[in-house]
Amino acid sequence: MSTLVWFRQDLRIADNPALFEAAKNGAVLPVFVLEDPAQTGETHPLGGASRWWLHHSLENLAKKLPGLVICRGDARHVIAQIARDAGVRSVFWNRCYEPHAIERDTEIKSLLKDAGLEVRSFKASLLFEPWELANKTGGSFKVYSPFWKTAQQQHIDAPLPAPRDLEFLESAHGEKLESLGLLPSTPNWAEGWETLWQPGEDGASARLKTFLASGLEGYGELRNRPDLPNVSRLSPHLHFGDISPRQIWHETWQVIDADDSYRKDGHKFLSEIAWREFSYHLLYHFPELPQANWRPAFDAYPWRDAPADLHRWQRGETGYPIVDAGMRELWQTGYMHNRVRMIVASFLVKHLRLHWQHGEAWFRDTLLDADLANNSASWQWVTGSGADAAPYFRIFNPITQGKKFDPDGTYVKTWVPELKGLETDWLFEPFNAPGIELERAGIVLGKDYPMPIVDHASARQAALDGYEAVKQVGQNAA
Repeated sequence: MSTLVWFRQDLRIADNPALFEAAKNGAVLPVFVLEDPAQTGETHPLGGASRWWLHHSLENLAKKLPGLVICRGDARHVIAQIARDAGVRSVFWNRCYEPHAIERDTEIKSLLKDAGLEVRSFKASLLFEPWELANKTGGSFKVYSPFWKTAQQQHIDAPLPAPRDLEFLESAHGEKLESLGLLPSTPNWAEGWETLWQPGEDGASARLKTFLASGLEGYGELRNRPDLPNVSRLSPHLHFGDISPRQIWHETWQVIDADDSYRKDGHKFLSEIAWREFSYHLLYHFPELPQANWRPAFDAYPWRDAPADLHRWQRGETGYPIVDAGMRELWQTGYMHNRVRMIVASFLVKHLRLHWQHGEAWFRDTLLDADLANNSASWQWVTGSGADAAPYFRIFNPITQGKKFDPDGTYVKTWVPELKGLETDWLFEPFNAPGIELERAGIVLGKDYPMPIVDHASARQAALDGYEAVKQVGQNAA
């Protein structure tokens, strides 16, 4: 019995339940459909950076699955047509959890079943289905700590092996990967990214092994240092399913079981994997998360409308070096260190008082790992409008954050090279540096590097004043 396997966010052959089960039935027809948001009505489409990664990840998958059919269109129609033309008896896929995907998949499943086909879906991109974990009252979790505590008590199955000796079913459908137009061309703003990243299953496996061998030790503390390599950089691979969280979970535990000295750092790393799970838990139970404040009281926050300030933030020209370093790293590599993500996000919503949706949209376009659940939940968390966001009035000081987490200035000097001649004491606040220090470094503020877009103390007070409006609404609602 032949089976169509619909690939989405699971671009791998190992630990791929849909492919594994389909291979038991006989010939498989692997299919990937690039959907057009204009046709599907998707309000949070793939950004440019994600499209670059998708191209290369599909390229890697096609080498492993020479029968892969790549096409474009509305999956609600394309999948049914390909299945009908190929004469398959079954259609399998691994589940997606974004609101639009759930609606689409439900509709497709109904159409295919009405046509007499067997339809099965599987868990592949999460450790836990969003409905599997519940709090003590049987409801959804709204705070991460009890979610993580409950998650640790669950059994997690071992990853599935890649199926062997796959037999492929031929199809008259499909087009060349290049015709999808996923790569930037005029201009090619991703030039050189191939030297920084290895998208696809092979790259994910190599990245995990490298991290466990040389980055896990000290992870609990050093993961906050953007100048050090103690982060996994697996998030883009997880986003498109080059690797599964189950593979990461079990390989990490193999390291811990072999050497107990890794237990603390390994446990912290796995808690970060669980934070991703928590984000999906929130998105499933609160599908308005990407476009509405999770805490309705934040509808009262007095956001500013300042396109010029948003543009300076996007370009890394705020006058605060740790912020600018992060935004430039993002633009030049498609990635930003997690600690710096929190700093730049806090700066946008609390120093500039620009709505978090501006940040979510920019990250979605420029981040390789722009996952709808993580991106939305994390922006709302930093803003204070999301789940588990207390104290919501916390405002990161970009000067002290830089000094604390980039103590030698290595990170800032890498991405803001015009400041590399400045002494570390003044690197994170060049606007406070004595004139003789700026002259010695060859820096003219306002020319070589911008003056601060806002004064930290004044901006902090304005943000706190804005939060008073939120508090007032919350008190009235209570």
